[in-house]
Amino acid sequence: MANSAQAKKRARQAEKHRERNASYRSMFRTAMKKVLNAIKGGDKGAAEAAYKDVVSVIDKTAGKGLIHKNKAARHKSRLNARVRTM
Repeated sequence: MANSAQAKKRARQAEKHRERNASYRSMFRTAMKKVLNAIKGGDKGAAEAAYKDVVSVIDKTAGKGLIHKNKAARHKSRLNARVRTM
């Protein structure tokens, strides 16, 4: 347990950051699943619309440091390739 005031504050901040990161991670995964489900369902229009939404979410999570920028680029590239081949 934290004893100093500084350590207590850092513990509070860490908890807030953990909750916020969990929220963004969940949003990221949900958006990815929407695109993959649209692709699986064969609905090109829905897949393109979901892809446009997921790009924003991916960039947001990469910008906040939740995922690496190269991982973000990889996900966007692979999803875009799958949408284009529909």
